[in-house]
Amino acid sequence: MPDERVVYYYAAAQTTHTTYPEGLEVLHFSSGQIEKHFPDGRKEITFPDQTIKTLFADGQEESIFPDGTIVRVQRDGNKIIEFNNGQRELHTAQFKRREYPDGTVKTVYANGHQETKYTSGRVRVKDKDGNVLMDTEM
Repeated sequence: MPDERVVYYYAAAQTTHTTYPEGLEVLHFSSGQIEKHFPDGRKEITFPDQTIKTLFADGQEESIFPDGTIVRVQRDGNKIIEFNNGQRELHTAQFKRREYPDGTVKTVYANGHQETKYTSGRVRVKDKDGNVLMDTEM
């Protein structure tokens, strides 16, 4: 093209692949999915439902969903989920923890044990079957 873009159209896949002079590559798929491949190694994928997933060159990932939920996956595999209602979750190999806007924190460990810490100071611990092992009120 006169502006130095290179555009390919793959008829069988119904995909357009555009390469820009600065190195950005953009692919438009027939499904409505759009992928942007940046010169720094980052990739951004926009899905038909408008979810945007970014894959970073260092192995981290971030997905932003239409409802505002954000999921970040770190290089070590830990996952942080931020919900649009103010709640936040952390997923590791050892536990899953949900933090509520009021300060309450609920942790479910890999062995099934659950621990809930309330802002009042109350702590409730349950075994993997949901039986209360400890419940304190302060």
